[in-house]
Amino acid sequence: MRYNPANDTDVASVFCICINTHLDEAVPLVKDEDGYVVFGSELEAQREIADCMITRLQEFLDGEREFDDAVNCQEFVLELDQRKDSIVAGNDRDRNHVSR
Repeated sequence: MRYNPANDTDVASVFCICINTHLDEAVPLVKDEDGYVVFGSELEAQREIADCMITRLQEFLDGEREFDDAVNCQEFVLELDQRKDSIVAGNDRDRNHVSR
């Protein structure tokens, strides 16, 4: 947690799994009943991507998925700033809001 004097709030770094749209915009991918899922560390988000890749590879081995689909990984981890009332893209990236 770090302090942001510009708006007198505490800011925490969190991580989100995203994919790029055809318009080359990062879109959060992992959701639950409360909205988009954020992870407390980059490693935790990377492990979630790896787990999904393992599942896709197993589906290929079981004949349920094509090879190219199984080995293609479009997901990436994006660092975000989590504030009390919102989550925004952090650091030098676009300061666009990411919906909860």
